[in-house]
Amino acid sequence: MTENEMKDNGIITLLDEDGKEMQCEYLDTVEYDGKMYCVVTPVEGTEDYEECVYIFLISDNGDETVDLLPVEDEALLDSIFEKFVENYSEEGCSGDCAGCSGCEEDK
Repeated sequence: MTENEMKDNGIITLLDEDGKEMQCEYLDTVEYDGKMYCVVTPVEGTEDYEECVYIFLISDNGDETVDLLPVEDEALLDSIFEKFVENYSEEGCSGDCAGCSGCEEDK
């Protein structure tokens, strides 16, 4: 998948370690400490849907495609999420997604 497809389509398919697919909505790309991270949330109605966000390190493959690598460091995840919320706060978002459909208006 190219980074432009990820941004343009809005929906990406992730594979877990068991090869199980999960549809996620692309929310944002966040730059933190010189690296790029992708923030996604599961699409409502998919199996194992849970209202949350996932953050992945974007790894450039050098051929216009990227891999999304899991971030396991909790402190790093917290910092990236804070940056994500800060980016949305500048656009008038509180970062409290429960019951909010504000991001949907951007489409």
